[in-house]
Amino acid sequence: MRRRDLLMSALAGPVRSERLERALELAAAAVASGEVTEVAIDVRQNRKRLVSTHPRRVFLLASITKPMTAAGIMILADRGRLSIDDPAGKFIPEFTGGGRDRITLRHLLTHTSGLPDMLPENIELRQRHAPLADFVAAAIRTPLLFAPGSEVRYQSMGILLLAEIAERVSGLPLREFLRKELFGPLGMKGTSLGLGGRKIAGTARSQVAEETAWDWNTPYWRDLGAPWGGAHAPAEDVTKFLDLFLYPEGRVLAPDTARSMIAINTAGLREPWGLGWMRKPGLFGKSSSEETFGHYGATGTVAWADPKTKVTCVVLTTKPASHSREGLLGPISDLVAEAVAA
Repeated sequence: MRRRDLLMSALAGPVRSERLERALELAAAAVASGEVTEVAIDVRQNRKRLVSTHPRRVFLLASITKPMTAAGIMILADRGRLSIDDPAGKFIPEFTGGGRDRITLRHLLTHTSGLPDMLPENIELRQRHAPLADFVAAAIRTPLLFAPGSEVRYQSMGILLLAEIAERVSGLPLREFLRKELFGPLGMKGTSLGLGGRKIAGTARSQVAEETAWDWNTPYWRDLGAPWGGAHAPAEDVTKFLDLFLYPEGRVLAPDTARSMIAINTAGLREPWGLGWMRKPGLFGKSSSEETFGHYGATGTVAWADPKTKVTCVVLTTKPASHSREGLLGPISDLVAEAVAA
């Protein structure tokens, strides 16, 4: 990716274009220095493109997958197939005992279930290329870390159980259900849970610290279809997903359902969360409004939208968020938010 390519963008509307240009310069400098292999950016306001760099390049999204899985559950809720206040055990009868009977789908959606982020057996399962069914079996029996509803603690395993519930209720593998009911209707043609039949070589390669037989770049992990982090998509498709909530027009989800997913559902607890979406002020651009929602991904990705300014921002990189959040993802988000601030 050359700096000249990055700077070829469309700037339009009442925005501070110098802030957007600075965001592009940050990305270009990171690529030119070799710090980051690839960067894609898609910024829009009122659905009009402000910045677009490599919008069709496919990246591994990591945890931006989580609100997609959550949306799958809400589609089923809209159809009356389940309620998010149902106990998880209604759909997974073997998920019982040890406080598990108190866990509802809402707890799973808001990171308040008491389940861990990753299983104690996580590395062992990945080392032996275990199928998702083995992760589910382990998650069902893993001890809770706290009483359901008593606190917020980020947990990928709750999303895994939501996926299991979606599959049992719909009768379809989650990757097929999301393709049919979410990605397809939204025109997200480049998005898939897992590889979706594409070759890894045709996607952006993550900059892993140490290559293993189960890292982010391996066929095993890329096609596992982990519902907490295994989606692949280009930046322009992620923007379409954000639009589902920024403009709740009844596509895929009922308007009230879409709005409920970005409303705070953890009042009185330490962290504000919607249903699958983060709602922490300042996390997605320091100048963004308190209504802003979004999500980060460990592979070096971020996607957010501000209902007040009607801006969407998607930044996909190949550098893990643990090393790119402070130096790239955060600063770019800050500049975008400043560019459109009222």
